Amino acid sequence: MDQNTAAATALRMQRLAKTLEGNNFDVVCLETKEQVIPTLETMIEKTETVSVGGSMTLFETGVIDWLRTWGCTFHDRYAPGLTGEQMSDIFRGAFTDDVYLTSTNAVTEAGELVNIDGNGNRVAAMLFGPKRVIVVVGMNKLVADVEAAFARIQEVAAPANALRLGLKTPCAATGRCMHCDSPAKICRKATIMGSQGDKGRVTVILVAEPLGY
Repeated sequence: MDQNTAAATALRMQRLAKTLEGNNFDVVCLETKEQVIPTLETMIEKTETVSVGGSMTLFETGVIDWLRTWGCTFHDRYAPGLTGEQMSDIFRGAFTDDVYLTSTNAVTEAGELVNIDGNGNRVAAMLFGPKRVIVVVGMNKLVADVEAAFARIQEVAAPANALRLGLKTPCAATGRCMHCDSPAKICRKATIMGSQGDKGRVTVILVAEPLGY
């Protein structure tokens, strides 16, 4: 991105950070995705248990591979050869882990994290359970309001994720939400995280680059 675009992005990020802090989120602002792992090294102890939500952002920033070598107890949902039962155990076990790492489908200018899941394990863990939640967010996810957030999810995130997962949903065929009731539908459980009652539990890492869907 050119100098002027970078400067404008930085201004939006600073304004968003203040709004999120006003909603009792802790906030870290980074210029590049390469700064994410060094930041996490200061936040996650090797003695802690860690799990993750489904997130392309965590792959793009190298976080998944880093967790496998950091030395913490990583409950790896992406480990090869997992059975459905083992995957379910990891999802449920996340509720008692020390740290839960994920991204968000959208973040509003009012400092709200907006998400939609298929089976709900990610949004459930974000809301309650793990002692700490760390949300890594590229500035491409910033939208005006909740209505725009759901529009972004339907028109951008859900079709891309359906294609990534090889699902036979209408959005995977058309590239946009068709408001379907497909058995493979991944838009089933929606959450809006606004003002937090437990200050310090959720940290949002804002990155001044586009990341994920």
